[in-house]
Amino acid sequence: MEIELIEIRDFLAERPPFNALTEEQLDLLPKQLEIRYLRRNSAFPPEGTNSNHLYILRSGAVELHDEDDNLVEKLGEGGIYTTQCQLIDISRASQGVATEDTLLYVMSCKTLQALRDAEPSFNEHFSESMRDRLKQAVNTLKVSNNNNPMEILTGEIQDLLKKAPVTADVESSIREIALVMSAKNISSMMLMKDEQLVGMITDRDLRKRCVAAGVSPDAPVSAIMTSDLKTVQEDTLIIQALMIMTKLRVHHLPVMRGDKVVGMVTATDLARHQSTNSAFFAADIRKAESLDNLASISERLPELQYQLASSSATALHIGDAISSLTDSITSRLIELAQMELGPAPVPYVWLSGGSQARREQTSHSDQDNALLISDEMKPEHADYFEQLAKRVCDGLNACGYIYCPGDAMAMNPKWRQTLQIWKKYFNTWINKPEPMALMLSSIFFDLRPVHGEFELFEELQSEILGKTRGNGIFTAYMAANALQHRPPLGFFRTFVLIHGGDHDDTFDIKHRGIVPITDIARVFALDRGLPQVNTTNRLRAAAETSILSQEMGENLIDALEFIASMRINHQAEQIGNGIDADNYMSPDELSDLERRHLKDAFRVIQDMQETLENRYQGGRFR
Repeated sequence: MEIELIEIRDFLAERPPFNALTEEQLDLLPKQLEIRYLRRNSAFPPEGTNSNHLYILRSGAVELHDEDDNLVEKLGEGGIYTTQCQLIDISRASQGVATEDTLLYVMSCKTLQALRDAEPSFNEHFSESMRDRLKQAVNTLKVSNNNNPMEILTGEIQDLLKKAPVTADVESSIREIALVMSAKNISSMMLMKDEQLVGMITDRDLRKRCVAAGVSPDAPVSAIMTSDLKTVQEDTLIIQALMIMTKLRVHHLPVMRGDKVVGMVTATDLARHQSTNSAFFAADIRKAESLDNLASISERLPELQYQLASSSATALHIGDAISSLTDSITSRLIELAQMELGPAPVPYVWLSGGSQARREQTSHSDQDNALLISDEMKPEHADYFEQLAKRVCDGLNACGYIYCPGDAMAMNPKWRQTLQIWKKYFNTWINKPEPMALMLSSIFFDLRPVHGEFELFEELQSEILGKTRGNGIFTAYMAANALQHRPPLGFFRTFVLIHGGDHDDTFDIKHRGIVPITDIARVFALDRGLPQVNTTNRLRAAAETSILSQEMGENLIDALEFIASMRINHQAEQIGNGIDADNYMSPDELSDLERRHLKDAFRVIQDMQETLENRYQGGRFR
């Protein structure tokens, strides 16, 4: 292959969706492209073409405008323009201009369609379904920094194999395979012929290739299996397996010993293995003998977040790992305090609030907590719990969990009360919803017990949910509060950026992207009396009721995972560069593809907020 064609091939191979093509397809593709050069201020798409094309920017920049000349999209290196091939037009642009000297690779729509027909993974990128695009975004999101420390991924794949391989004969019916997978609670199954691996079937195949395609469950499984498999040997390094999964966009890899199947490794296995690093943290926390020890251990939490993000662990998994360690630090601080203060005079439970309670914490966020004390408490016990709360809150602050700016902490006597008082609080907030109740909703309607007598909290939670379930007036006020945080929808045309100050020309991805979904899930949970606290779990539970459709539930979960992963990766890059992590992202640091996926995620939020507004404002509280 000529050197110019090799350069084009390598450029495409590194960029989605072309990195989903096979080596053979990539080798042939450069010969099927035209090269066009546009001088600055030239019209885009180029004038004088005889047919429709897909355009790939090799270098330069293009701005796209709508009919009113509003700037709606920018394309940079690697950007793709597909409108002429009648694919999804995210930007709704009608005209464009090259703002720099620009080099284009031009592909005919006929060539594009042939590649879509030949390669399902490539085709998925161009799906007109927002749901499919979001799922694709979640599945392919990964950290771009290649210098991340990955020491704990240098073991071998065989270290992850805990169970014997589950296989079936390739002549089995789809129904038989589905029954076995359901009974064994597995997401994939390897298919054999004469003791040789010939294919694999996954949950996704059953859904898309059987149910959605209308294939009879009595048909042979070979009709829908994947036969072109990538396998790894059992002595393959875990980091290598992770790279293979990332490159091929697969979630299952059969593991071989020579030509014999010995197991299956999944993306979940890799994420779980990465979390074993948290186990070392937890062990160190349990052995800590002083606040200084705990503070020293806590200093390593940003590095853990960095490593977890580097391993492509999900945002859900990372939040759970970090929150669990915060729980451990909190419990150890309580134990250390009680070594000096003595045992508590009456039963109590320490409660976490906010992101820690939802298990969605990133390293060293501010602390939100409370103390729930048995009604057996007497006035002379107040000093003990005041000292306990102060030592723990001060200890958390020393460990990097800064004091809550709103003073929602157990060291505030207002949030250190008996069960009876807490019940009165919630009764007032629910039956007489006022601004204070709405302000506190994100903390105290997301409570989770961390240490002590959990039964005390269960009694409180049961009463709370009993009062909120079906309470139209309260839920309507909560819904109105949830609508205060709107996504920054419409990059460049309607995208609202911060102007001035330290965060000029950025947006707050937490409060503009994550908080709206968290608020929506809370409304559903309280309206239906659901006990779940984690946002993803709340959405899944709500989708089992009439309040939320399964499709919208999945869309919101995928949107949350993608936005939260973008936030975590943004923070991981800052941590890697020795910068304090924050939530402020600039559109300039995002690729064209990331901007498009974020638009999809923000649109899901906007659609759900409109539904929420119509449902709860329809005469309930206006």
